Amino acid sequence: MRAAALATAGLCASPAAHAQQITLKPLVDARLRWEDVDQDDLGTQANAVTLRLHSGVAASSGRWSALAESEATLGIVQHYNDALNGRTSYPIVADPQNIELNRAQLRYATPAASITIGRQLLELGDQRFVGSASFRQNQQTFDAVRTTWQPLPKLSVEASYVWSVRTINGIDGRGARQQAMGGNNWFGTIAYATPIGSVSGFAILVDQDEAAVQGYRLSSQTYGARLSGSRAIIGDWKLGYVASVARQSDYHRNPNDYAAAYYLGEATLGRKLLSATIGYELLGADRGQALTSVQTPLASLFKFQGWADKFTTTPANGLRDLYGSLGAGWPQVGALSGVTVLGAYHRFDSDRADQHYGNEVDLLASARYRALGLSVRYAHYDADRFAANTDKLWLTMEWSLR
Repeated sequence: MRAAALATAGLCASPAAHAQQITLKPLVDARLRWEDVDQDDLGTQANAVTLRLHSGVAASSGRWSALAESEATLGIVQHYNDALNGRTSYPIVADPQNIELNRAQLRYATPAASITIGRQLLELGDQRFVGSASFRQNQQTFDAVRTTWQPLPKLSVEASYVWSVRTINGIDGRGARQQAMGGNNWFGTIAYATPIGSVSGFAILVDQDEAAVQGYRLSSQTYGARLSGSRAIIGDWKLGYVASVARQSDYHRNPNDYAAAYYLGEATLGRKLLSATIGYELLGADRGQALTSVQTPLASLFKFQGWADKFTTTPANGLRDLYGSLGAGWPQVGALSGVTVLGAYHRFDSDRADQHYGNEVDLLASARYRALGLSVRYAHYDADRFAANTDKLWLTMEWSLR
C-alpha cells in the first residue's frame, strides 16, 4: 500500500500528468439486505438487517488512473452470529459490522498491456479459485500487483502477486477468521481464443501464512485448464459449454501431503427468454483426512455448491455436485426492467466413501426499478449425511451512482 501511495503522489506531481486533463468520477453504491436463516441444529433463528455502503473517487489522465474507495457495513438488526460476535446460538450470517479502506489502486494501461498496484478486486475466470466474494456485504480484496498482456490478437496473459488478502471478516477479524491473510500468493492465466471458445491454462498458488487459520493447511498449488464457449445450434437456440480440469496439492508450509483432482462440466441451452443448465462439479478427495480434499479459500464461494453455504470448506471425503437450473428473463415488464426468475437443484455426494450429503433447492426473482436493483432469494438444504436442514431467505435492495 505504501508503494501505491507513493506512485499516486508521483502521478499528481509529474509534468506529464499536468499536461493532460484529469477526469474525476464518484464511486458510490449501497446495498440494504434482510437475511433470515432457520437451521435445525440451532435453537434460534437468525434475523439480520445490514446496510453496506461503498464510497470513493476514481481519477484518470491519459494512460494513468487511480481510485480510492471505502467500505462501511452497518448491522441494523443484529440477531445473528457474524462469526466474530460470539452469538453462537444463532446461525452464521457472515456480514460483521465494518469500516475500512476497500480499494486503493494505481493503474497504467496501454492498448496491449496494463499494470495495477494496490488494494484491488481480483476475479479470475469464473471465480472458482480467486474472487471478490461480492455477495457478502464486506468484499474480499487483495493487496497485489496485477499485470495483463495481449501479445497477439487472440492471446492474453495475466499474472498477479498478492501479499495480503483482505477478508470478508472486516477490521475486527481475528483468530481463525483473520482481518487479513498474509503470504506470497501467485496467480497466473494464459488464454487463447479458438473457434470453439477460449482455451486457458491457469496456476493458483495460495499461501495462507497464518498458523491460526487451520495451521497453514489451506496453502495449496492448483494447476489446470479450462474451455469456455458457445455456438448456435438450431434456429435461434444457442449452446454454451464449460469444461475445466485441475490438480491441487499442498504448498509452502502446509503440513499435509496430498493431491486431489478438480473437474467441472457444464452445458447451457438458451433461446430468447429461456435458459436451462446442467452441470457436474467434482472437488476431489485424497485419503479422507481433513483438508486433504480440494479447497478454495479465496473463491467467491456463494456462486458454487448452492446458496445455503454448507460447503464453504470441502469435506474430508470430497464433494460431487450434480446440478441443474431453469431460468427466464424479460427486458421489460411494466415499470420493471431486467426481470429474471431462476430455479436450481443440487444433489451433493462425497467423492469417496459413498456418502450422500444432501440436496438443495434455490429460487431467485430479481428486477430493476429505475436506479434500484431488487431481488428475493431462497435456499432450502435438505440434509442426509452432512450438516443440518437449513432454510435461508434474502430480500435485497441495491443502488449505485452511474
